[in-house]
Amino acid sequence: MSELLLEILCEEIPARMQVKAGADLARLLSAALEKSGLSVDNVRSFSGPRRLVYVADIPARSPDVKEERKGPRVGAPEQALAGFMRGAGLSDISKAETRSDKKGEYYVALLEKPGRDAGEIIAEAVPEVTGKFPWPKSMKSGASTFRWVRPLSSILCVLDGKVVPFTVGGIDSSNITHGHRRMGAGPFSVTNFKAYRQTLEGKGHVVLCACERKDIISTVAKQVCDKAGLVLVEDEGLLAEVAGLAEWPTVLLGDMDAAFLELPAEVIKLSMRTHQKYFSVQDKTGNLAAKFVVVANQVAPDGGVEIAKGNARVLSARLDDARFFQAEDVRDGKKLIDNYDKLDGVLFLQKLGTIKDKSERVAALARELAPKVGADPDKAEQAAKLAKCDLVTNMVVEFTSLQGKIGRLMYEKEVGLHLDHHPTPNPYPSRGGEQEPTPPSPSWGGTEGGGSLDNKAGDGLLTKDDYADIAISIEDHYKPQGPSDSVPINPVAVTVALVDKLDTLVGFWAIDEKPTGSKDPYALRRAALGVVRIILENGICIKLSHEIEIIARRHSPTFLHNSLISFILDRLKAHLREEGVAHDHIDAVFALSVPTSGGKGDRPLAGQAAPGQASAQQTAVSDNKLDDLVDITNRVKALGVFLSTDDGANLLAGYKRAANILKAEAKKGDLPDIEPNKGTQPQEAALFSALATAEPLIEKTLAREDYAGAMTALAGLRAPIDAFFDDVIVNSDVASERENRLGLLIKIRNLAGTIADFERVEG
Repeated sequence: MSELLLEILCEEIPARMQVKAGADLARLLSAALEKSGLSVDNVRSFSGPRRLVYVADIPARSPDVKEERKGPRVGAPEQALAGFMRGAGLSDISKAETRSDKKGEYYVALLEKPGRDAGEIIAEAVPEVTGKFPWPKSMKSGASTFRWVRPLSSILCVLDGKVVPFTVGGIDSSNITHGHRRMGAGPFSVTNFKAYRQTLEGKGHVVLCACERKDIISTVAKQVCDKAGLVLVEDEGLLAEVAGLAEWPTVLLGDMDAAFLELPAEVIKLSMRTHQKYFSVQDKTGNLAAKFVVVANQVAPDGGVEIAKGNARVLSARLDDARFFQAEDVRDGKKLIDNYDKLDGVLFLQKLGTIKDKSERVAALARELAPKVGADPDKAEQAAKLAKCDLVTNMVVEFTSLQGKIGRLMYEKEVGLHLDHHPTPNPYPSRGGEQEPTPPSPSWGGTEGGGSLDNKAGDGLLTKDDYADIAISIEDHYKPQGPSDSVPINPVAVTVALVDKLDTLVGFWAIDEKPTGSKDPYALRRAALGVVRIILENGICIKLSHEIEIIARRHSPTFLHNSLISFILDRLKAHLREEGVAHDHIDAVFALSVPTSGGKGDRPLAGQAAPGQASAQQTAVSDNKLDDLVDITNRVKALGVFLSTDDGANLLAGYKRAANILKAEAKKGDLPDIEPNKGTQPQEAALFSALATAEPLIEKTLAREDYAGAMTALAGLRAPIDAFFDDVIVNSDVASERENRLGLLIKIRNLAGTIADFERVEG
């Protein structure tokens, strides 16, 4: 085997693209080589700020290939023979062999394809792969039409120590590589991967492996913090990013002006992370320290002193802006609620009005939903009105990802609240167990000292817990913002978060702006999954159809979109599958639950019918509990537990046997429409009695949503069903016996069908 080494060097590759690009190069080039007949072993790929590297062991030559190509029958039309000869590369049909089978003689062409040198294959494969490389964004440079993420600098390609000649984007391949721009630029000539890596990581001052760069940064950062008596705030995402920015990572500890600690910790951390790529640092008590960790891309002669100072100056400028924005947001004693009317100037969506319009809808709906969630209606309404008020603050305009957090911090400051128990730290934490100091100026609202917990906000709430519920809701109503994000658990926050997402979904359905295929520009799938998770993780038993109808009246849509309920239920199915629930168990329960997906053909809202009358469709929704997510989930999980038992597995087999007999008989004619009796055989009588006992039990247990109890009652049919099939002939020659026995099977099918559609269960 020969070693292939390929390096593609260019200007700086965005850090977020590097790892995937390295994997794509390994995947695509290996596939191209294998397609040409070269086996590929020991594949390794590396990615960094300026280079993608591919290393693999391949044979020096592809093997000779012998192939048989079957042709038309002897005596076939001339046109068919001519096409066969062209495809097989034959000049005359006599050069093909004739063979015979049961249908007669036919032609076979014997094709021999000699192998090719690996270098020749590589010289074709690399330009092909790079020419179609799947960069998220790419560019052309110079006069070349070749596109790459950034302008190419050089291409190194050696096979078994020798250069493989080809050209990509006007750059000829060679055996030359280049190191760090300042500390070891080169050029360096190499013949194999070992020499290449030793040269780069020695004279070239380039750490080739991204994982090694991450380990260096993480280890040294913890060491310098520990030496200073501090603790690094670890951030895996930032670590991966800075590892893609530095070829020779050098960790430095910088100083921040302690006066900036007046700012909320979230603002400081976000500014460091997003704008400057710095790691935050805490003291031993967990408070943010006036330090930061920066990763430089070189070893400076002064040990990095001037680099750290320069970065501190840049950070100070950023935080000065934040301090100015904070002061502006609370100037003249302005409070969070004072921003409410300004929301009328922020468009939510052209057809759905402004953010204020949405806030008013959500506030009214939150008051109505609150009792069903166990929340106080007054607090839910007030929290919903305050929830979006920070969107027009200078701080959120500058630090968009802090929406909700800034509002919470402003509200806490106004009412003098310090939420030690909330996962996001207060910007003015107490230190060392001392009494909380007066916050420095500027502060967010309130009187000097942070105010008191009296009725100064004018909201009629008097307790710390009341204020805390509203403050938490302002931040948490956006949750969950992804599958890994936590859901709100405070009842007020749950209410506002749930209504906010439902209002969004109903609004977009009302204007017929639904996700299509993979396109979901308004993140409606995420909103629906948020609804599912909030309801399930908080055990909220509500009927979605009812809540959707109430919300829809405020949007005044033309139709009740059952497709929205189906859309949310699809997210529920996906969520259950992610939790490891068997797909057939899900289907068996959803078959009883999911409404017909519609759209413009859905039935009209109850509001369009006579006053006080619900549509037939809504009545069906209510009766079948098809929109009670907790109920559906409990039923699915109970079914899974039941089918994992011997009773469940055997009963399933009996059910399927009964269902198969009924299907076969239905093909012959109508099934009997009778109420079965004890019959003529003792096994019939036993099954009849078991069904008579099980039916009311199942009805009662289902009524109180005791699905485990319903399954237990159903399990009582196992033995009599087994005995029935062992000893009773269903298709008796006596018509009355046949009808009665089929009636018993229909009873089994119908009774089991009240729990789940067992037809959909595999096995």
